[in-house]
Amino acid sequence: MDLVFTPEQEQLRASVRRFLAEKSPITAVRALMDGPVGYDPAVWRQMAEQLGLQGLALPEKFGGSGYGFVELAVVQEELGRALLPGPFSSTVVLAAHAVLDAADPAAAEELLPGIADGSTIATLAAAGEGGGWDPEAPSLSAEPAGDGWVLRGSVDQVPDGHLPGLVLAAARTAAGPSLFAVDAEAPGLTRTALPTLDQTSRLARLDFAEVPAPVVGADGAAGSTLRRTLDRAAVALALEQVGGAQRALEMAVEYAKVRKQFDRPIGSFQALKHKAADVLLQVESARAAAYYATWAVARDSDEVPAVSSLAKAYCSDAFFAAAAENIQIHGGIGFTWEHDAHLYFKRAAATKLFLGDPAFHRERLAVSIGL
Repeated sequence: MDLVFTPEQEQLRASVRRFLAEKSPITAVRALMDGPVGYDPAVWRQMAEQLGLQGLALPEKFGGSGYGFVELAVVQEELGRALLPGPFSSTVVLAAHAVLDAADPAAAEELLPGIADGSTIATLAAAGEGGGWDPEAPSLSAEPAGDGWVLRGSVDQVPDGHLPGLVLAAARTAAGPSLFAVDAEAPGLTRTALPTLDQTSRLARLDFAEVPAPVVGADGAAGSTLRRTLDRAAVALALEQVGGAQRALEMAVEYAKVRKQFDRPIGSFQALKHKAADVLLQVESARAAAYYATWAVARDSDEVPAVSSLAKAYCSDAFFAAAAENIQIHGGIGFTWEHDAHLYFKRAAATKLFLGDPAFHRERLAVSIGL
């Protein structure tokens, strides 16, 4: 396999990078960290209006541009590089693709155009009890009520779940795991923002007390839907980690070229050269794993369950290592919380755990290949 980006895809990358440099530099990222919503609504609107990013990989019949997962992968890598705060992954990667995977044309026609044009923020509430990511064991339950359903229970680790909008909630019914479309401001639904290590990304706890909601897709059929969605999300997160790892490496190299000791740039010392070379190897290996997984998703390959876990496990470790070495190479200044190196370190630590840590994905990879 040789995933080579087309000139159009490289142009997309350049456009997204320029946009983020202008609209969401690291100073803007820092300014949003202590705010109540954690993202800039103006930038979110411009992402939709100027670049069409929210609808990039959605079908044209639902208001999107009709591109595929490779184009979305390009965007995810650039978002990770810039540490963009905001509900892009929760809305576009998780919620929108859960709707698509549910194969419910009526729900897709109702829910996806708002996501595509940037007017709807959405998320997926699918974690199980104890924070696991088993699509067959959601923590919520649902029962028929009149012409619809009501949801009960609580779910943690809902990305951007503190925001108003659409919640795609996984819940157990008598038939099995099912998916429901819930208004985030529906009566009986309580959203509680959770403290997070990475202040550039937000998580929430959602408590459902007899919350009414329509089912999306067939009752009891959401297990396979959620697995496909979570596999794709793991690959998208791996791409975000590659972007962050690449930027951490660049920061370390840039500093090593200008910081001097004994009248020499510290990058000229063998120990630091070896550190940078080791990180480069990890970053390039992570990129290869993430790109292979991207190719598999784009072609709907049978390999997706295995390679999504491979990419998530390896890219998590590579990003964490790159971010940690970036701090080490910066030395004393790098150890101050005010330094930008810590923003990448916190993102690396948080994404390492989200959607399953490396140990979880290595075990899943081993099972998927028959070990």
